[in-house]
Amino acid sequence: MLKEFKKFALRGNMIDLAVGIIIGGAFNSIVNSLVNDIVMPLLGLFTKKINFSNLFVSLDGVHYDTLMAAEEADAAVIKYGLFLSNILNFIIMAFVVFLIVKWINKLKRPDTPAAPATKKCPYCYSDIHLDATKCSHCTSDIKQ
Repeated sequence: MLKEFKKFALRGNMIDLAVGIIIGGAFNSIVNSLVNDIVMPLLGLFTKKINFSNLFVSLDGVHYDTLMAAEEADAAVIKYGLFLSNILNFIIMAFVVFLIVKWINKLKRPDTPAAPATKKCPYCYSDIHLDATKCSHCTSDIKQ
């Protein structure tokens, strides 16, 4: 059983997955910092510092001035402001990740296509080796 576990744990794709999770965690903190420390303050300038987290509906029929007051009274509330805030954060974060991935993809050099190793037989149109003088499919002589 120990040998099977060792084989499983040291499989190439398992190590790649572990590295991906570690890099993803570090990348998550970078994206969170970008959204929370740079994008959200800029967005706050345009929205006049609207606090979505204080938008709620109390289900007991009593009016509360703040969400904290409703929670202290143990009232059942629908916190639609927090929900809207989380949706907004998700959209902003998804857009930032999109921009980062697009930027990273621009940094990658396009792979140069490999030279073709085959050519088409002029008689049967089968793929044959580039240096072939006879087609292996139709046995025709191929001119170089």
